[in-house]
Amino acid sequence: MFENDFERLKYYFEKKWANDLQLKQYVDFKVITQEEYKLITDREYQG
Repeated sequence: MFENDFERLKYYFEKKWANDLQLKQYVDFKVITQEEYKLITDREYQG
């Protein structure tokens, strides 16, 4: 269904199955980039 983690996490965020704090952890663990975080949440990453 998803080609990569970015698509999966974007979908989860849109469905409200994940929040911005959870996505920050994915950035910290290098699953998604800070730029991808911004594309998903429309907010700058503040680590």
